[in-house]
Amino acid sequence: METVRLEQTILNNLVQSEEFARKVIPFLKEEYFSESDEKTVFNEVGSYFDKYTKPPTVEALLINLDNNSSLNDSVLSSAKTIVDSISKDKEDTPIDWLVEETEKWCQDRAIYIAVMDSIEVIDKKSQRSTGEIPDLLKEALSVSFDTNIGHDFIENSDERFDFYHTEEEKLPFDLEYFNKVTKGGLPNKTLNICLAGTGVGKSLFMCHMASANLMMNKNVLYITLEMSEERIAERIDSNTLNIPMKDLPDLSKKQFDKKIDKIKEKTQGKLIVKEYPTASAHVGHFRHLLQELNIKKDFKPDMIYIDYLNICASARVKPGAGANSYTLVKSIAEELRGLAVEFDVPIMSATQTTRSGYGSTDVELTDTSESFGLPATADFMFALITSDELEELDQMVVKQLKNRYNDPTVFKRFVIGVDRSRMKLYDCEQEAQEELIDSAVENDDVPVFDRGRNDGQRRDFSEFKV
Repeated sequence: METVRLEQTILNNLVQSEEFARKVIPFLKEEYFSESDEKTVFNEVGSYFDKYTKPPTVEALLINLDNNSSLNDSVLSSAKTIVDSISKDKEDTPIDWLVEETEKWCQDRAIYIAVMDSIEVIDKKSQRSTGEIPDLLKEALSVSFDTNIGHDFIENSDERFDFYHTEEEKLPFDLEYFNKVTKGGLPNKTLNICLAGTGVGKSLFMCHMASANLMMNKNVLYITLEMSEERIAERIDSNTLNIPMKDLPDLSKKQFDKKIDKIKEKTQGKLIVKEYPTASAHVGHFRHLLQELNIKKDFKPDMIYIDYLNICASARVKPGAGANSYTLVKSIAEELRGLAVEFDVPIMSATQTTRSGYGSTDVELTDTSESFGLPATADFMFALITSDELEELDQMVVKQLKNRYNDPTVFKRFVIGVDRSRMKLYDCEQEAQEELIDSAVENDDVPVFDRGRNDGQRRDFSEFKV
């Protein structure tokens, strides 16, 4: 089958077959189509599918084309001709066969485009460097539809045995009890959520962890949608340089550079802080950023922080689409977890408590602001709890809400120290832990459903707020 005919068949079935559209649209790209009119039709189909989660009708396509003011008359006329042919060409094409042919076509087009881009680089007709050519070709060669149909419990038992006896790669915390409750840190391909009220310490927690990861020789990407890059960097400076934020402006340029040089000597890691306007960026923007960082800075993160989830946009739920907060937040959470899987990295983000949760004596999963779909998606979720008493002690209580890495009833609550002036967290003495309900007492002899019961003296939670 000629390429032109195949492209027409693909476009036909994107409109005529919802099954085909769902299978291939995630993998198709505009540049794979050779002609501008085909690109135009594909973009209209893709936009409609993203918005309404189903293919457009021929009538809808024609109306949207007419309403597209960016198209010149020639392209518009050609695109309408393609759409007209869709309405006339009602082929009963075998979907399985067409999916396979579409995958081969995507692979061929990706390789062709990568080769042509590489030639431009060699001929110095591109701003890219020759060092980027291997990555261009590698990306093209990796184009593939996901054909994995799952794990066969009986036939794949050997793989499972190997998994049980292979130590999972994790990114550790610099805080003892966080490592205990996660069995050594955060695994790749996971979404982890910090729950707290305004001003309690969500950003402080993530800035501290980003600083700690950097000093562990890890590459860290910190995405902020709330505070500016400068404010986040200021907090990280205060933490890594061990200087109160208020004293940072008092450092001379020479003193500041000297301290930064010492940081360079202590770590091989990099930390990138990227700011987006509130509610303007979604996983599509983050994916592009990661690709750009890889190309321009040879930077691949070991950890990603997103500050914070509720003020991200969704790639699937468009603004003004009338979606409720549950659908929106759940979609964002699912997209972020998908990004973690795609780039094989843990993601840490945060969310606000509900109005009822703020200032409450305790906090539960139901106190998650806007959506219970968020804890359903997260792998690890915990709350930061404070009170006037704890503030005086420079302490904060951490409560596990969900934990896929360990039994969440063990070390249900524990205390961490807080130095707000330097944006630091630290381990507390054991005495502070022993005063808490369900604290740092691990008892393997107690059934899971009984763990956490304590008939002894308990700390008063009446002043606690999240």
